[in-house]
Amino acid sequence: MTCKIVLFWDSEAMVWVATSDDVPGFTLEDRSADSLISRSLLAAPELLEANCNYTGEIDFTFEMSRNERLAAVG
Repeated sequence: MTCKIVLFWDSEAMVWVATSDDVPGFTLEDRSADSLISRSLLAAPELLEANCNYTGEIDFTFEMSRNERLAAVG
């Protein structure tokens, strides 16, 4: 099984958010992207077992994006 997890920066909450269409019920947030990836590797298999009765191997793909808006100085 392959799971894609998408991480994006929420600039209002000042946290990284992780979601996945491949893992029912999966949403996490953390101030650190590295910590969020580590937590995702623990939480996703648990959710797949609980929600889908899946206990096999999982290949993870992580996609990250962060957009920032700055005012021009002039």
